[in-house]
Parts: sequence; structure tokens; C-alpha cells
Amino acid sequence: MPPEVIHTPESILRHPIQLFRLMWRDLLASRELAWRLMVRDISAQYRQSFLGFLWAFLPPLVMAAGFTLAKDADIFKADVTDLPYPAYVMFSTALWQTFVESVNGPVQAVTQAKPMIARVNFPREAIILAKVGEVLFNFAIKLVLIVGLFLWYRIPVTWTVILAPVALIHLIMLGTLIGMLLSPLGVLYQDVSKGLTMVTGFWLFLTPVVYSVPNQGTFGLLVKLNPVTPLLVTTRELATTGVISQAYGFWVVSVITVVGLLLTWVAFRLAMPYVIERVSS
Repeated sequence: MPPEVIHTPESILRHPIQLFRLMWRDLLASRELAWRLMVRDISAQYRQSFLGFLWAFLPPLVMAAGFTLAKDADIFKADVTDLPYPAYVMFSTALWQTFVESVNGPVQAVTQAKPMIARVNFPREAIILAKVGEVLFNFAIKLVLIVGLFLWYRIPVTWTVILAPVALIHLIMLGTLIGMLLSPLGVLYQDVSKGLTMVTGFWLFLTPVVYSVPNQGTFGLLVKLNPVTPLLVTTRELATTGVISQAYGFWVVSVITVVGLLLTWVAFRLAMPYVIERVSS
């Protein structure tokens, strides 16, 4: 028999232990639905596309080709990188693309599921889990390109490569935190999705994707204050050189991300009933 649910006017925040038990129960209960939603979304994503899986490769390839040509023509100047420049840009772009997908995923998923959440009672965590699974699936496809880069440019691999997935998960968690925080607003206002496209476009230039981390000037300070910088750089360094240049920043951002994700999860659960009431009226 399903557990009995009793609704009272008292705020659940006054009973944090009970709240976290409910959250954990709903998270476990949402696994099967999340899997079905993920399979459906992935199938639809690639079935309705002529190029299919090539879309996972095209953005890194196009960006690497463009910036490499600009660099060779002295239009764009980049500092010395640890990897051959085309490989550096392609690898970094794949990581950045994964971060952006993890930001946009929850907003898009909750918005698209608006008719379902207004009529069907189910754990809302399933929608978020499905998008996280989709992000991981898309990165697995990009991994084919990354392995090809390592072989083509003969990039040496150290033992730290086995730790790179941990840093990558932290990067995805940061994106999921931002996306889940904005998803209730995204259901109510289309400006959120449009604004995210503009913000992430500008955010890209504050992230060391096509250049190494600058050490001086105001721009260098902004790049270092960017929370994506230590996570993306550490993932890249663990997978390649094994020399971690931003260990302190990585752990600070990681701890903030874990705590922030937990708090955002609580806020998401509290906000969704009000959002459902608004979209149902």
C-alpha cells in the first residue's frame, strides 16, 4: 500500500527531518518514471533531427576550427595552452556545452511538462532526473570525440583521468542547481528561457574555453570569480596533465554547489505547488 499522506496548514519546514525523508522517498520513487522520460526525450531529440548524433560533435568542431583559424591569422591571440590548441578548444567546448545543457535542461523540462504537472500527481524530481540523465548520455556521445582527440594528438594520459568524472559531475551539479532554481519561474515566464540563452552566451567569454586562465587585470579577476572556471579547468586538467592549478577554488565551489543544490531542491518542492496552482487557473 502507498504511504498515507496527511495535508496540514503547518509548514513542512518546521519539521526538517520529515521533509528530507519525504524528499528522499520521492527521489527513489521517481527513478522509473525518470528513466522513461529520459528514453522518450532522447529518442525524440535524435529521431526528429536529420544529423542526429552529429549535433553532439558539431559545436566543438566548429568552434575549434573558427578560433584556430582566427589564431593562425593573428586575429585572435591566445596564451600557450597545455594541449594543442584545436584539442584544447574542442575539449573545453564539450565541457562547456555539457554545463549549458545542465542549466537549460530543468527549465525546458519543467516548461514542456506543464500540462502533465497540472493534471497528474507524481514526484516532480523525475523531470529533473530525466534531464540529468540526458545530459550524461549526450556527454557519453561527446566522449567519442574526446577519445579521438587524445589519439589524434597523442595526448598522454595520467592516472588522474579516473578522477575526471568526479569533477565533471560537480560541473553538471552546478548547472542543475541553476536550472532547477530557475525552472519554477521558467514555467510562468518565457523570459527565463530567452534570458538564459543571452546570459550563457556572455558567460562563455568569461570561461577559459578558448583561452587559458588569465592572471592579471579586471578580466582575469572576473574569470577567476566565475564559478564554472575551477570546475571546468579541473576536469580538463585531471583528464590531461594531472596537474591541478585551481584545487582550492574547485573545492570551494564544489561545497557551495552541494549545499546549494540541496537548498534549491527544497525551494523547488515548496515552489512547485504554487506554480501548479498558477498554471491550472
